[in-house]
Amino acid sequence: MDSQKVDMFIMTNSKFFESHQIPLIRDTLINTDDSKWIAIQSLSLKDPTISLIVSLLGGSLGIDRFLIGDTGLGIGKLLTCGGLGIWAIIDWFLIMGATREKNLEKLHEVIY
Repeated sequence: MDSQKVDMFIMTNSKFFESHQIPLIRDTLINTDDSKWIAIQSLSLKDPTISLIVSLLGGSLGIDRFLIGDTGLGIGKLLTCGGLGIWAIIDWFLIMGATREKNLEKLHEVIY
């Protein structure tokens, strides 16, 4: 794939991934076939900041986990009222990283 396209993708979407993942993503995208470019461009990635805000407001109901696609964990948080609040507080610190990991999984699903 053209390096200018890849750099443009990285510049516009770097907030959706962990900073240590960016060089790996760049190398992977450069070695990817051009036919997958449209699929990569049309990816709807979740914003980690939105996930944090949702976690702060509705984390005890598991809405944050439902948002990023962890349905099982969302049901668990919903049934336990956020692990009696403890799980909800812990997720305030983990949800942004979990969102970025889910975004990387989505990108890998499209590439491979």
